[in-house]
Order: sequence, then structure tokens, then C-alpha cells
Amino acid sequence: METGFFQKTLIQNQKGFSLIEILIALTLLALAGTFVGGKFLDSYHEGQVNSTKIQMSSLEGRLKEFRRKCSFYPTTEQGLEALVTKPSGGRECKDYPQNGFIDGDAVPKDPWDHDFVYESDGKTFNIYSYGPDGEAGGEGTDADIYLKGAAKGAASPAAKDAGGGNTEAPATNGGQGNNEAAPQ
Repeated sequence: METGFFQKTLIQNQKGFSLIEILIALTLLALAGTFVGGKFLDSYHEGQVNSTKIQMSSLEGRLKEFRRKCSFYPTTEQGLEALVTKPSGGRECKDYPQNGFIDGDAVPKDPWDHDFVYESDGKTFNIYSYGPDGEAGGEGTDADIYLKGAAKGAASPAAKDAGGGNTEAPATNGGQGNNEAAPQ
């Protein structure tokens, strides 16, 4: 009999949440959602940057293969298109493979659907992406992404747009800002 009385008293004493308690709970959920959403966006951007670096490394490998077969890198004018179709201007590659150096009929684009920027004098090269904003320069999440750092000595288009000051990008590979491809 005491058990029934206890359950009846417990049911009668239960009340709903007050408006203040509900608002506090919703505020805490919103704050937690904002934190998680921010972390998700940071991770998403970091993944895009890493994907860009992987794509540029892959293009670097294709360019080294081009150099091995042709004895030079494609010039800036020939561009990365030289990996897809045999260049018609400038130096001629006598051992150019019939299907090119990249499968498919186009050079891949960066994760933001922009073309990679390629600069070369035939001896060295650099590849970079203008990042999410698609414009030279930028800071934070809009910063340009370089394969080998910004060009030293000669102002790159990104440096010219930024005022032509210091053209060296911060080194991202353990303090070594090498901007030249290693000859093979």
C-alpha cells in the first residue's frame, strides 16, 4: 500500500519545464551547434586545401615525366595544357607520348573549380591556386596555395596584385621555401 501511495504522490508532484528552463536549454544547444558547425567548416576548408596540394603534387609528377621525355619543362606560354596535348609553339618535344601525360582531355581544376596557375621558364616551374576566392593574394582562408612557395626575385601575378612587396610566401614544408624543381 505504501508503494501505491508513493507513486501517486510522485505523479502529482511532477511538473513541466518552465519557459526559462526551455530557453536556457535551447541557448545551450544553439551554442553547441555553432561550435560544431564552425569546426565542420574549418575541417572542410582544410580538406580542400589538402586536396589542392595533392593535385599540385600529382601535376608536379606529370611535369617531371614531361621533362624526362622532352628534356625541358613546358613554358608558361605552353602551360599545363602541354600535359594533355603536344605543344605547338616554342621548343618541340620529340618523344611526346601519343596520349599525353594526363588521362582525359583536360587539365584538372582545383577544388573551387578554378584553373591552376603555372609559371615556368623551361628549367624550373611553380604551380599555384588562387584558393576559394579565385583572385591573386588573399589572407586566411582566401590565401593562395603554392606548390613551392611564391617566386623569389621575380614578382608573381599574386605579388603584383598585392602591391609588389615581399614575394616570398611563408615556407610550409618544414622551413624550406624552395621554389625550384629538382632537375632529374
